[in-house]
Amino acid sequence: MQRSSRKAEPMKIQVLFLFLLSLLWGAISQQIQYAIPEELARGLRVGNLAKDLKLSVQELSARKLRVSSENFFSVSAESGDLLVNGRIDREEICGRKSECALEFEMVAENPMNVFHVIVAIQDINDNAPRFTAKGIDLEICESALPGVKFPLDSAQDADVESNSLKIYTISSNEHFSVTTKESPDGSKYPELLLEKPLDREQQSSHQLILTAMDGGDPPLSSTTQIRIQVTDANDNAPVFSQETYRVSLQENVPLGTSVLQVMATDQDEGVNAEITYAFLSAPTSTSLLFNLNPNTGDITTNGTLDFEKTSRYMLVVEARDGGVHTAHCNVQIEIVDENDNAPEITLMSYSNQIPEDSDLGTVIALFKVRDQDSGQNGLVTCYIQEDIPFKLESTSKNYYKLVIDSALDREQMAEYNVTITATDKGKPSLFSSTSVTLHISDINDNAPVFHQASYVVHVAENNPPGASIAQVSASDPDLGPNGRVSYSIVNSDLEPRALASYVSVSAQSGVVFAQRAFDHEQLRAFELTLQARDQGSPALSANVSLRVLVGDRNDNAPRVLYPALGPDGSALFDTVPRAAQPGYLVTKVVAVDADSGHNAWLSYHVLQASEPGLFSLGLRTGEVRTARALGDRDAARQRLLVAVRDGGQPPLSATATLLLVFADSLQEVLPDVSDRPAPSDPQAELQFYLVVVLASVSVLFLLAVILALALRLRRSSHRAAWTCFRRNLSSKSGPGVLPSYSEGTLPYSYNLCVASRLAKTEFTFSNLKPEMAPPRDLLCDNPSMDVCVSNEDPQIVYDSSFASHVSFCKPAFILSRA
Repeated sequence: MQRSSRKAEPMKIQVLFLFLLSLLWGAISQQIQYAIPEELARGLRVGNLAKDLKLSVQELSARKLRVSSENFFSVSAESGDLLVNGRIDREEICGRKSECALEFEMVAENPMNVFHVIVAIQDINDNAPRFTAKGIDLEICESALPGVKFPLDSAQDADVESNSLKIYTISSNEHFSVTTKESPDGSKYPELLLEKPLDREQQSSHQLILTAMDGGDPPLSSTTQIRIQVTDANDNAPVFSQETYRVSLQENVPLGTSVLQVMATDQDEGVNAEITYAFLSAPTSTSLLFNLNPNTGDITTNGTLDFEKTSRYMLVVEARDGGVHTAHCNVQIEIVDENDNAPEITLMSYSNQIPEDSDLGTVIALFKVRDQDSGQNGLVTCYIQEDIPFKLESTSKNYYKLVIDSALDREQMAEYNVTITATDKGKPSLFSSTSVTLHISDINDNAPVFHQASYVVHVAENNPPGASIAQVSASDPDLGPNGRVSYSIVNSDLEPRALASYVSVSAQSGVVFAQRAFDHEQLRAFELTLQARDQGSPALSANVSLRVLVGDRNDNAPRVLYPALGPDGSALFDTVPRAAQPGYLVTKVVAVDADSGHNAWLSYHVLQASEPGLFSLGLRTGEVRTARALGDRDAARQRLLVAVRDGGQPPLSATATLLLVFADSLQEVLPDVSDRPAPSDPQAELQFYLVVVLASVSVLFLLAVILALALRLRRSSHRAAWTCFRRNLSSKSGPGVLPSYSEGTLPYSYNLCVASRLAKTEFTFSNLKPEMAPPRDLLCDNPSMDVCVSNEDPQIVYDSSFASHVSFCKPAFILSRA
């Protein structure tokens, strides 16, 4: 089979290139032309489409090549040939148009391409000329002179060009001949010519055979019979005012609209001058659209005129007088187009799911528009609504592509309903629209975001293990796994090995659980770094800090540091000068509480006293002072039972027993304690034994203190010589704090030594900043104390005369820290 533009050779014209940025290809518009004769058998080859499109056969199935005109053509997947798929009748497709072509599109995907294919349909001589009437009846007056012409009904040939009707012939006779005439629209009709006068008396009728022959090879023909009746003379034939009438008429005019009026005159009189009008050899479709008044010659519309179907009508009107004479004229009706067809939008292909990270210029959809009107009425422009990240780009032959014009973000807009509107340029203009829904598919482009910049949670100590103490929450606007968040602990100021024993976090809910009961006295606060991580690929994450503050509960009772018990559990004693005046500082109860805040606010209360009213106890300081002078009747040995309560709710408490001995020196007390015979008074005897026990316990306690101080001094940077608690030492001991104690009511511990009368007692204090100075009620001012202070070695040196009693002095100093 040959390919051509019009002479059986195929032509391929590349019209325009469209750039399709998605999938690295462009949507390319190409135009391929073929030419084939009509009525080809199904399955015959039109041309090698794959070769002309520069595609390999293997690409056909992969590219999903499809034909928009499947009724007529198909593509062979094995060879890439364009094959005839149905009957192609040129006359049915194009009628009597001189040129006939089938235009369709080949659409390929992966990447998206559209190819315009034009197959010119060549006419073959498959239709013979055909007379519409079975015969032609003529009446010719015998007076008709030679040379008179009689137009005859023409034959119709559906073929065109060289295969159309070419010539008319008539059977051999002596009176008539026939000539072939051409009307303004190019059709041919026969005209009977009188060659020799008629004589009705000799022959009243004639039978002729009219043959119509086309120009095909071989030619086809058909015949009809002409029956001529010879009548008596009618001298004048009708004459039309115009040989051809021309008129323009708008399409879609109402039924019955007047088109024009033809007019013929006859110089005869009477019946011979009475003229009637009729359409001559008009096609059936035409006669249905127009109506001719046989008496007036008015032509009116009888149907709906459509420019898109037929733009011109050629009518032949015959005027016949009362006799046998006729005249003919042509009526040419031009149909003027109106904008009565809205544009049509055909969606060729589009992508429903669009990744939100698609590049700008990516082709989303390909469609074409068509308007059946002509001229300005058929010019179409397309547009879409504003404020969407897409735009239209025109290609060729009314093709448009919808491309991405700005960045997409599914989290802001997950779906777009794009309305494509096509408007023609008629007046008034017509439009049509179609909508496509575009779904934006998600990518992992958003990291989780915590709802708070940081978290602080307060947890009371002694919480139950496994309890929820906090919850962190992060959101991710992505979808599916990209937005599914899991939580974990990535860092902490706790030891890594200890972290798992303190807290854990639920990966799904972000709830933080305490794995153990917290102890405010051991751990007051700690900080975690939590991470929220999505399940995208690659995964994105965000961190947040969680600070856990462990609140205090009143779970620690006060602890008495002084007076301390001896090694055997007995209480030590303190000496009080017999001449002590009221307000004399006897001793001080020193206690601490490991809790904090109100739970560590201590108060001191006397529970029991041997001699009520002899001593007073500071509520907050714990200082024991004489309330009055010692009387003659007062016993030399006194006992006080002191309770220390904290400020918690409910409060916790501890007790301390103070044994006080009124004596001027320790040596005075010891013999009295050890050698005095037992009194007959049971109460006095009991007090004696208590004093002995207290002295024993005090000695053991002092030995323990000496050992502790010796070890401490070995590590100390101070080089002062200590001579503490030797033989003949005083029984009065100072308050001592455990070296390891660093929290609670007292922030520091004390190193205390009590010397004998022959030696001096030294207290070593560390320098304090003013803001760290202990309260006034913790230390006392004793006018009998000599204080020596130097920048190099701040010390307080007591005179041996005051070595029998312990005091705390000078708030500018604090006892050295343990």
